Amino acid sequence: MPRAMLDYTKTILQKVSFDVRLFTKELKKAISRLLPNEIEELRIWLHYFIVDKPDLQPTLVLLKA
Repeated sequence: MPRAMLDYTKTILQKVSFDVRLFTKELKKAISRLLPNEIEELRIWLHYFIVDKPDLQPTLVLLKA
């Protein structure tokens, strides 16, 4: 079941990536709900996902905290 939460989070982040504020809000929610190892997986996925989205790149700071 935990894997399902990570997959769900990725889906939501993809759907809201058009709006930086909404993306940031959903990312913060995900960080508070996911397990540490899932957050690490999310960090790796996020690096690849936002490579062509420069306006979302500042959100990586949230995962370093």
